[in-house]
Amino acid sequence: MRTTKGAARNRAKNRLFRKTKGYRGGRGSLLRTAKETIVRAGAYAFRDRRVRKREFRKLWIIRINAAVRERGLRYSEFIKGLKMARIELDRKVLSDIAIRDPEAFDQIVDMVKKTLGSPA
Repeated sequence: MRTTKGAARNRAKNRLFRKTKGYRGGRGSLLRTAKETIVRAGAYAFRDRRVRKREFRKLWIIRINAAVRERGLRYSEFIKGLKMARIELDRKVLSDIAIRDPEAFDQIVDMVKKTLGSPA
């Protein structure tokens, strides 16, 4: 009598189809395309976990640049002034301060301007 791996194979397929739930067309219902889609989705997820970090850093820099230009500095000057003034705030925190607490951000910019020697 030959073995067909019936129960184990069905469990494996069900596990796979649970992962493809909500996919369009054959990607969610055909075994071969579902397998390909799952592999590709995993590759994109792995890659984009790293890309997300880059994207957020870019967003923070854009926000800081906009806030600093309103106050008469450029982003590069601001970052240089932060280092010279020994203010150790990362870009995420600076971006958040610029949005949520403009008065505190004004004080940081004033400290940077004093350090750079430009008129405050």
